Formats: sequence, C-alpha cells, structure tokens
Amino acid sequence: MPQSLSSVLIHLVFSTKNRQPFITPAIEPELFKYLATELRNMDCPSLAINGTTDNVHILFALSRTMTIANVVKSIKGSTSRWIKPRSPELRSFEWQAGYGAFSIGRSQVGQVKRYLARQKVHHRKLSFQDEFRTLLLKYEIPYDEKYVWD
Repeated sequence: MPQSLSSVLIHLVFSTKNRQPFITPAIEPELFKYLATELRNMDCPSLAINGTTDNVHILFALSRTMTIANVVKSIKGSTSRWIKPRSPELRSFEWQAGYGAFSIGRSQVGQVKRYLARQKVHHRKLSFQDEFRTLLLKYEIPYDEKYVWD
C-alpha cells in the first residue's frame, strides 16, 4: 500500500491549573475559535469544542503524522500565550500539566458531541474532578489520585 491513511478520533479533556475559573463567557468564544484554528493548522480538525470556566473538552480527528502528546503540548502552549495578554485578570492563566485523551469510534461521534454540548448543564451538578474520574473509569484507565491533579 503506497499511501498511509488513518481515522483516529480523540475526546481530549484538560482543565485550568487548580481549576481556576479563567474561561469566562467573555473569552470562551474566542478561545474555542482559537483552539479550532490551531487544531486545523496541525491537520487535526475539531468536530466539537466546549467546556466550562475551568475545563475544555475537544473532539478532534488526529492527523496521521501527529502524536496526541504533541497536539496537546502545542495547543496548550499556544492558547496560554494567546490568552495571557487579553486582560490583567488572565496574566496568571495556566493549564493543568496533564490531560485525558480518549479514543472513540465513528459511531460515537453524535453521542460525544451531545455530551460536549451539555457541559455547562452537566457541571452544575458534577465537578470537573468527578467528571474526569468517571471518564477514567468508563475507559478503564488505571490512575493514582495523587498524580491526577495539580
């Protein structure tokens, strides 16, 4: 086969450092648009982006030439540099060190998009930490609680 082809869909989740509520309604639309642009520039088009004041969920197609770690490092770094000069309140903005990346099948896209669309409603009842633990359990990812949060 002379050509390399792939279809890898990723549900990516990460939060602000210490779950600080930096992602306000004023900055959120610009941030999500910026994330989508950065992903598109890496040939990793986003299918859905949403979140709350302290976390982001992104559903995207992973380029066949990129690793998940490189995508995350790139978008966290670029968005951090982009967001800090936006206002004095955002100068101390940081993302958490880690992230969760969950592979999904093409048949799950609609379900994950609906889940992402309801983030604000969902987080009225559930903290980011509880949601993240639920995702880790759902995807059967072993973890040590003392190394998950910063």
